[in-house]
Amino acid sequence: MNRLPAHLSERDREQAVELVQQAYAEGRLDPAELERRLDLALTATSAQELEPILGDLPDEVVRLRSTGGRVTRAGDWQVPRRLHIESEFGKVRLDLSEARIPYPRIDIELRLAHGGATILLPAGASANVDGVRTEWGRVTCKAAGRPRPGGLHVQISGELPFGRLTVRTTRR
Repeated sequence: MNRLPAHLSERDREQAVELVQQAYAEGRLDPAELERRLDLALTATSAQELEPILGDLPDEVVRLRSTGGRVTRAGDWQVPRRLHIESEFGKVRLDLSEARIPYPRIDIELRLAHGGATILLPAGASANVDGVRTEWGRVTCKAAGRPRPGGLHVQISGELPFGRLTVRTTRR
């Protein structure tokens, strides 16, 4: 989060209230937490009092959807903390090997009816695919399953009734 100025303007307060309300609307806060944070934001007298209200908001989920096309991310891209991908017939390819990943752990949720997904991890990363359910599809994970100290860990969950998932580290 960007540092706020020491003086609290009405606009700063309004922006804090907006962010808290948005987090609630997206399901990232429960009603009690919404009320608590709004009370704190509305009674804050300095920008420093807003920092704990906003700084620890639960992560936003980035959602990608496709019906029959491809969802591809590769090269130098910013990986969100939580990624949700839905596709009816399309294919998904996520190459994390050159991506900017500021988190030690990321969560990827897949909802792929008939398509398949390939996730390429950077060298030394690990992945857990135990949360993936399939009926007629297949899940293959060639990466380490347990988190490694200092390495990226990717938690993958979701449903692929007729789809395939392949997870592996890049070859370097």
